[in-house]
Amino acid sequence: DASAAIYGTQAANGVILITTKRGRIGKPTVTLDINVGAQQPTVIPEMADAANYTSMLNEISYYNDPSGGMNQVYSEADIQAYGDGSDPWGHPNTDWFNEVFKPWSLQHYENISVRGGGDKVKYFLSFGNRFQDAIYYNSATYYSQQNFRSNIDAKITKGLDISFDVAARAENRHFPTVGQWSSFRMLMRGKPNMPAFWPNGDPGPDIEYGHNPAVTTTDATGYNDDKNYYLETNMGLNWKIPGVEGLSIRANYSFDKHFRYNKVFETPWYLYTWDGNPEHITVPGKRGLDTPQLSQNAADDYKTTYNAYVTYDKQFGSSDFKIMVGTEGQQGLNNWMYAFRKNYVSAEIEQLFAGATDQYMSNNGSASNFARRSYFGRINYSFNQKYLVEFVARYDGSYMFDDAWGLFPGISAGWRIVDEGFWRDNISFFDDFKIRASWGQTGNDRIYYDGQLQDYKYLTLYGFVDNRSYVFGQSIDNKLLYEQAIPNPEVTWEVANQFNVGFNMAFLSNRMTLEADYFHNLRTNILWRRNASVPSSAGLSLPPENIGEVLNQGFEFVLGWSGGSADGFRYSLSVNGSYAVNEILFWDETPGIPEYQQSTGAPMGAALYYESMGIFETQADVDAYPHWAGAQPGDVIFRDVNEDGAIDGLDRVRQDKSGLPFFTGGLSGNFYWANFDFSVLFQGVTGAVAYISPESGEIGNYYNDYAVNRWTPSSPSSTYPRAWNRDNEYWRSQGNTFWLHNTNYLRLKNIEFGYNLPPKAVGAMGLQAFRIYANALNLFTISPEKLIDPELTSGQAYPLQRIINLGLTITF
Repeated sequence: DASAAIYGTQAANGVILITTKRGRIGKPTVTLDINVGAQQPTVIPEMADAANYTSMLNEISYYNDPSGGMNQVYSEADIQAYGDGSDPWGHPNTDWFNEVFKPWSLQHYENISVRGGGDKVKYFLSFGNRFQDAIYYNSATYYSQQNFRSNIDAKITKGLDISFDVAARAENRHFPTVGQWSSFRMLMRGKPNMPAFWPNGDPGPDIEYGHNPAVTTTDATGYNDDKNYYLETNMGLNWKIPGVEGLSIRANYSFDKHFRYNKVFETPWYLYTWDGNPEHITVPGKRGLDTPQLSQNAADDYKTTYNAYVTYDKQFGSSDFKIMVGTEGQQGLNNWMYAFRKNYVSAEIEQLFAGATDQYMSNNGSASNFARRSYFGRINYSFNQKYLVEFVARYDGSYMFDDAWGLFPGISAGWRIVDEGFWRDNISFFDDFKIRASWGQTGNDRIYYDGQLQDYKYLTLYGFVDNRSYVFGQSIDNKLLYEQAIPNPEVTWEVANQFNVGFNMAFLSNRMTLEADYFHNLRTNILWRRNASVPSSAGLSLPPENIGEVLNQGFEFVLGWSGGSADGFRYSLSVNGSYAVNEILFWDETPGIPEYQQSTGAPMGAALYYESMGIFETQADVDAYPHWAGAQPGDVIFRDVNEDGAIDGLDRVRQDKSGLPFFTGGLSGNFYWANFDFSVLFQGVTGAVAYISPESGEIGNYYNDYAVNRWTPSSPSSTYPRAWNRDNEYWRSQGNTFWLHNTNYLRLKNIEFGYNLPPKAVGAMGLQAFRIYANALNLFTISPEKLIDPELTSGQAYPLQRIINLGLTITF
């Protein structure tokens, strides 16, 4: 909300405050956490089998040329063999996901921590290890992490405390050289009448470009090893000034360092073909590269941040004042280097020196830096803790802009009505009732356009291009300097103007609580180009300008209930929800386009689609309604929006939904009895949509639902259109709402059951605590969307995982 203004240049999207465990006075306590789990995809797409798939290819040929009959590609005997499994060599029936995905994959986590201290020094130390395997057989994909944390607090003298925190983390992400997106795309396209493996165990042929995901998800193609190392340090000082009650100084200095080493060693791989010989001899063929090649990236960056502020807290009778002023600075540097060689003689030496030179090698590198500085202040006043007001302001400067500085103020107020005599004397069932409101501005200098950070866009930027010339028969390489883009010296802060009003209530001896807020977030100065309104004949590609405006508004609430019984049973329940409407207030529009096609007034990310009205069941339906040229029975009906008797680009409509839900809600519960505990969390959304349209036909398979419920001359009232090939049909090449799926869902997000050994049993073992537990994430989902997980926006993304864990926590 608006109170985030105090947190500065990167608080426009909200602030998450993270605190870590710290030491405490007492003997050292050691805690050991061990967690072992198994994971699997929440949804595995069900694709058409070989019999259905080959029947659909026959139908496509028939629709294109009815004179050839229905079995132009595959005979009835072929389709029978694909269906009954009688000829696995010549007529395979492959479930590609079953061939590539394991039923379950492993993950585990271990952590040991030590906590303790005395009057002068307190400490917390922890070391953790995490491993997560991927879902593929013989997988080359895994993730591992080792982390260390040390938090030290020391009292130097009376009123003077210091802290020193260190966090280190090493991460290793290991992949095959073929990317996840490509692998999933090929799994979706995997033709069921092609083998992933031949019956003799050899890998089958490729789907396209040498890709057989049963092979390309393994290390047979080489590896992509991505290592990241992080060091984060923070030193803090808190000094209560002697002789001046309520006056203190707080200072922090942090240094963060990150190293990244990425090594991609690509090797040829082999797939096998069978020419139908009766001996079932398969022939290997090289795929991918002719020879191995290696690319290496090395990057390092650092960031230093300091802040210092003075706080004065003073109470005068019923009035409480608190004033804080401070400054903050941040700077950093990023370095990147790249090297590449190819034509390796052997895959055994995976080092740069072993590759070929001259035209078979390349290198590159770059560096960038950044800096920010801020001054900030906050004034708090409260009277009897009944009337509360807060003023905040920041003056931020950023390297991103020529006019670097921006002022971002905020104000908030609260009124605890429950403490008023007229309320307390007449309404007794309220334990608390406070209303509050806030307004503020926050600036964002991390401004993007088309996915690219727009740093230094107020300057004329130059680039280099290679140019080769010949002088006296010798080849000479030159670098030519060229202007990359038109600068925009007026580029400035993106601003979030935030207004909130809400209340907090408590009833029935604080057993019931309710918190509710209305929010209004107007985002201005969003970077966008004016190219839509500038004719192409101008020959200009204008730089992005701060012209966009987007409004987010809605409400959110949290309702809680807690209770218990005399026998020790305790519980708490909570329901939360957030309804948010997103609307573009200004976007650069093409002059003259219809209002129903404009982005202005629509949600961010809302696409422009033809609107589907169902399927033409008969030729009479086609003849009776305006249609795309060449339409036939089984095709999708597009609505004639402007009623001009033709279906064309003017019939596309800007949608009122996107991939972002209108409403997000949750229900949680925590229950305790004796030594048992149980918690559960449900999560749900409404109002989001996803465009689900796989590449099908000769290029790949169909969702099984699309296949078994397709239109045919004998089943004209089916749910889905006739068999189609690639994007040849207009309702495949033109975006339309037929493929827009409702992704509402209700999900059991988390459930956990635990048991703590009784203190007597724990003491007999020489321990302080012993807890065992089991939990599960994404256990089940209720949704109208069955083809993909409704939390995803595409069937070609790494799937969300269902995870079941067993854990143990021991303290001694």
